[in-house]
Amino acid sequence: MKSKIYKANERGHANYGWLQANYSFSFANYQNRDRQNFGALRVLNDDRIQGNTGFAEHPHHNMEIVTIPLEGTLKHKDSMSNKWIPLETGEVQVMSAGTGILHSERNNSATEEINLFQIWVIPDQTGVAPSYEQKRFDPADRKNKLQTLVSSYNDAGENRLKIHQDARISRTDLEKGKFLTYQLKSSSHGVYVMIISGKVRLNDFELNRRDAIGVWQTEQFELEADENAEILFIEVPMFF
Repeated sequence: MKSKIYKANERGHANYGWLQANYSFSFANYQNRDRQNFGALRVLNDDRIQGNTGFAEHPHHNMEIVTIPLEGTLKHKDSMSNKWIPLETGEVQVMSAGTGILHSERNNSATEEINLFQIWVIPDQTGVAPSYEQKRFDPADRKNKLQTLVSSYNDAGENRLKIHQDARISRTDLEKGKFLTYQLKSSSHGVYVMIISGKVRLNDFELNRRDAIGVWQTEQFELEADENAEILFIEVPMFF
């Protein structure tokens, strides 16, 4: 098994006033040639957006974009005629930019801050028709077990969102003292494990809140919760 630790305090950071952003990989003014991507995972931004603010309309193309609110509610508008759709904590949004899309995202509250993860995955095909979808996921379905949020259009699984890449995004809420074994899709895949909260152990590595570890060249690995923990798994092809 190969692995690489990404400590929370080593992420890039930007203070835009209305936005506090932490960058796991090179993004905007944060450029680190040693942190360009993890396989097909190109972006994992940990954003805090002030009330009544947000991202003005801007374009994307040929990228699979996943948004996971952790606190608060976002709202979304795009050039596919979606008009300010609320996206609440507990829901997940996927947007395939494909041939091109314009969109804007704003905090849906005038006063409350929102915290979210935005994930960009490099697609396995370009020039697809743009699409948008969101779905609510029950936290009870990930208590001490894996809950798949997003997978490939080629996967047969239901009750999850789909993107144009042989990837899988999952969560678990692991109680203190519990173990979880993660099985990879194939030997050409790797998993970027982000600790949303709590403390976990993977082999000899201790991971705290917002620490991450990339794992690849293994069939499976095991996590143990040293305290109650919320964990995000982003599994992607390492070669694409």
